[in-house]
Amino acid sequence: MIDRIRALLTVIEEGSVNRAAVRLRITQPALSRQMKLLESEVGGKLLERETSGVKPTGLGHVLVKSMSPVIASYEAALADARRQARGMGGALRIGFLISAAQSILSPALERLRKTNPGLKLKLHDMSPKEQINALRAGEIDVALIGQEGAVASRDFHCTKLCSFGVCAAISTSDPLASRKRIAIKDLAGRDFIGVDEDQVPGRNRWISGLCRTAGFRTRFLEIMDGISHVLSMVASESAVTLLPDYFLAEKHPGVAFVPVSDPKARWDFIVLWQRGKVPASTRALVEVLRETAVQKA
Repeated sequence: MIDRIRALLTVIEEGSVNRAAVRLRITQPALSRQMKLLESEVGGKLLERETSGVKPTGLGHVLVKSMSPVIASYEAALADARRQARGMGGALRIGFLISAAQSILSPALERLRKTNPGLKLKLHDMSPKEQINALRAGEIDVALIGQEGAVASRDFHCTKLCSFGVCAAISTSDPLASRKRIAIKDLAGRDFIGVDEDQVPGRNRWISGLCRTAGFRTRFLEIMDGISHVLSMVASESAVTLLPDYFLAEKHPGVAFVPVSDPKARWDFIVLWQRGKVPASTRALVEVLRETAVQKA
């Protein structure tokens, strides 16, 4: 019946069965049969002929007025379903680390919006563990995460976008805080503040590995449940920690961020996304993330 109502609207818009048939790409007799069937279904005459063409009857006007919004809604729903079938419908849900993502995610999304203006984006600032859990629960489609996400690389598609250098977070009262650059070995003998492995899996092991390569063993004074708490402890306990060097742009009371000179000290920035058939929207995002990361490198 939907097709016949759409045909009726076309006939009324054109004011002619012949012109409507041409527009609908069917024969005039076939369109006339559709109109008769529709009148039979409705139970009354919908069109009347005049010398200038055809026009709706009173019943035809009533049907057009009531059904036009229905047809418009139907067309919109069909278009949305078709976009989803192409993988460009609905919303693309993105988990990210706000501190790490600013230099890559924001410009990448700007480019994505230009090429896919109808795509809805839902952004979720999450810890690494929260992103991994959300991916596993199907609550997000893409996770923009640090190398901590490598623990889930067997479960999801995974690619490295770029690598950051490393910096040391040091109390401003520490003599090392005034240096322009330090080596990790300069931190030997100092207490380190670690982060809760449940929220940032692998971060403490990464710190320990860098220290071991520099020739000493890491001594963690405290394990805190978030980076802001870690930095507060660095300031209050005159301790240290190692972080990706995008923290050089950050400010925290009582803490100095000093670049590390060790050439092999790196922190990988990766993207994870769901396995299986990959929607076009996800492929598009991953591609612009790669391109943006290359330009930033």
